[in-house]
Amino acid sequence: MPRSSLTLTFPGFTGFVRRIVLANIIVFFALAILGIAAPTAAFVAFAHLALTPALLLRGEIWQLLTYSFLHTGLFDILFSMLSLWFIGSFLESSRGPRWVAELYFASVLGTALTALLLSLTRLAWFPAHLTLTGSSGGIFGIFIGFAVLFGEMEIYLFPLPIRIRAKYLAVIYVLIACFMSLRGDVANIANLGGALTGWLYARLAPARGIAFRASEWYFGLRNAWYRRKRRRAARKFEVYMGKQGREMHFDKEGRYIDPDKDKDRWIN
Repeated sequence: MPRSSLTLTFPGFTGFVRRIVLANIIVFFALAILGIAAPTAAFVAFAHLALTPALLLRGEIWQLLTYSFLHTGLFDILFSMLSLWFIGSFLESSRGPRWVAELYFASVLGTALTALLLSLTRLAWFPAHLTLTGSSGGIFGIFIGFAVLFGEMEIYLFPLPIRIRAKYLAVIYVLIACFMSLRGDVANIANLGGALTGWLYARLAPARGIAFRASEWYFGLRNAWYRRKRRRAARKFEVYMGKQGREMHFDKEGRYIDPDKDKDRWIN
């Protein structure tokens, strides 16, 4: 049975991937311009948007997401956005923008919580004052999600003439991250948390996303409550009309039963 393959060429640029890539680029250049016009303001903004566990524990909870929009260099954001574009667009074409958005931000959050947890453990190689930036954790999660769903798909690694299955490439990336973590690269330790979150989401999340399933659950409960109210109101009205000498009946859903519905009607 032939295996499908994915060449890393430029895919469509639409949906969630387009919005998140443009948002990252806008933030990058906005901070760059601010750094030229007002270096102190740029430094303060960067310090409070990046993920710093000490500040996070003091109440700056927005850092759990905002850190992912900060990049420290042109090559950093270029590589990150291209990776997000290539893999994210393919996933979006098969699972939809909502599913990819949930996968991405769940992985971003998983990366942040991993960094926070490690900072609290005070591991020997983990600095007490960590500052985490970049969308690598979210992208890592998206790639792991891609490998879970399309593990047998072969990827051409442009510009290298190499073809490898997605699941094996994911394993290689995880092993590299583990190796870099042992060498003291704390960002890769946190990114492994994003990868784990991406794996869990891809394995457990419904095909249309958690938000859609939650909305179905909510509206199902709401509609059941309204139906229950209607049935109670129908029973009360039935009792009341009985006391008035008029017989009325409602079905089990609280809908009025017309006694003349099945009778023959003559029209003169």
